Amino acid sequence: MALVPFDDRDGWIWLDGAMVPWRDAKLHVLTHGLHYASGVFEGERAYAGNIFKLREHSERLINSGRILGFEIPYTAEEIDAACIEVLARNGLTDGYLRPVAWRGSEMLAVSAQQTKIHLAIAAWAWPNLFGENRMKGVRLAMAQWRRPAPDTAPTASKASGLYMIGTMSKHAAEAQGFDDAMMLDFKGDVAEATGANAFFVFDGEVHTPTPICFLDGITRRTVMGLARRRQMKVVERTIRAEELGRATEVFLAGTAAEVTPVRAIGEHSYTPGAITETLLKDYEALVRMSPEEVARVAA
Repeated sequence: MALVPFDDRDGWIWLDGAMVPWRDAKLHVLTHGLHYASGVFEGERAYAGNIFKLREHSERLINSGRILGFEIPYTAEEIDAACIEVLARNGLTDGYLRPVAWRGSEMLAVSAQQTKIHLAIAAWAWPNLFGENRMKGVRLAMAQWRRPAPDTAPTASKASGLYMIGTMSKHAAEAQGFDDAMMLDFKGDVAEATGANAFFVFDGEVHTPTPICFLDGITRRTVMGLARRRQMKVVERTIRAEELGRATEVFLAGTAAEVTPVRAIGEHSYTPGAITETLLKDYEALVRMSPEEVARVAA
C-alpha cells in the first residue's frame, strides 16, 4: 500500500491561532526547532467525538515547553478548544491529534532567546499502532540505545529530541524482524519501549518501572488506576534486565499503542493472559466514556 505523505493531504491544521489548509501549514527550513530540537509535542486520541484526557495533555504540553525554557503563548483552555476545533473541522470523531510547539526562525544558534514560539495542531484517522488483532502480542528486540539520565537530558518533558534514539532503536528492531524495541535506562535497568511505557506481571502482580528518566505517560497512569480498581496489586519499582525472563505477561501502554500485549522480548517469550486482556478491555471501555464518566472512574 502506497504511503500518503503527511505534507500532501486534504484537511485543516490549526497554526498559531488560525485554521489553515493542510498543505499550507509550513515552516522555514532555518527554523530553530528543526536544527536544535527545541520542540515539544503531544499525542492524543479521540474516541466517539471526545478527546481522551484532553486537559492533561494540554497541561503537559505547556509544562514540556517550560522544561525546555519557553512559554507556549496559549492557555490550556485555549489549546483544548483548538484541539476540539481541529477534530471537528476535519470531520473526525475517532482519530489521533498531534499538538506541537517549537522555536521559530528569528535566531539560528544555540542561544535563541528571542525566537517566536509557534503552536500547531493536526488531526487524522490513525488506528492502533500495532493493529486491531494485537492480543496475539508484539515482539520486541533489545535496544542498543539507553534512556539518558535525568541530569543529562530533559527527560520529564515530551521533547522532540528525546525520540531520536527511539527511532534508531525501532528501525534496528524492524530490520531484525521485530515490531519494536525495549529500551534500558542509563543504569542498565528496564525503562520502556521506543514510544510506550511497559508493564510486567510477576506472581500475579502488575509491575512497572519507576519513570526516573522517561515520560510518566498519561496512559501509563490510567492503566495503573484501572488495575487498582480491579483490586490488582500495582508495584512501581526498578526492574532489572535479568528479571525479564521471570515475567508471565508483558504489555505496553501509550496513546498510540493503547494497551498492547507483548509476546517476546529478545529471547524471552510470553503468553498474553487474563490480566493483560482485562486491562486492555477496561481501557477500551474507558476511552469511549464521556469526559464526565472518565473523571468519575478516575476519582
